[in-house]
Amino acid sequence: MNPSTPPTAPVRVLLCDDHAVVRAGLQALLDSADGIEVVGEAGTGEEALALCARLRPDLVLMDLQLGAGIDGVETTRRLTATPGEDGPRVLVLTTYDTDADITRAMRAGATGYLLKAERPEEFFAAIHAAAQGRMALSPPVATRVMAQMRHPGPTLTDRERDILAHLSQGLANREIARALFISEATVKTHLGRIYAKLGVDTRAAAVAIAKEQRLLP
Repeated sequence: MNPSTPPTAPVRVLLCDDHAVVRAGLQALLDSADGIEVVGEAGTGEEALALCARLRPDLVLMDLQLGAGIDGVETTRRLTATPGEDGPRVLVLTTYDTDADITRAMRAGATGYLLKAERPEEFFAAIHAAAQGRMALSPPVATRVMAQMRHPGPTLTDRERDILAHLSQGLANREIARALFISEATVKTHLGRIYAKLGVDTRAAAVAIAKEQRLLP
């Protein structure tokens, strides 16, 4: 490096994961990387919000599942709610790679989405890219994102929308069947189709995606 060139400031990273062992492993790994400095760690979304306000990191490494309290998606949404240079970028680091999880995280404002199986050198490169505002995606995630762009949104039938609406009210299959004057087996069949169209495998995820994509009547 030219002696007259000032050194580049390291990327200041906050870790957010509800497992202390995972945070310790990430800390050790990032300590070995050039140009990256871990400035804090949080075990909950609420703690991450408080630490970000105080430490002002450049980037938050965010897990999606955070146990009790707000999850990683909601934490990401709150961190990125006010666009501008002052807030941190958020890079999701998780084991979950369903379409629903990816969609929710990206719509919440995440700059990237990495799987925990990523190799260290690719992990470090993604941190630097995300800190600069460039999209960073694991290859399997990038493939899913491209597929979603080719097929931007699910098309639900009127009956499927009705079932989703009742699902969002917390009704069980039997209660939905009674309300719509159909059999419980028919409800299950429709739910299977809804899950497939939304790329989810749970009732809660189906309702979350339906609300975000405004699929509810």
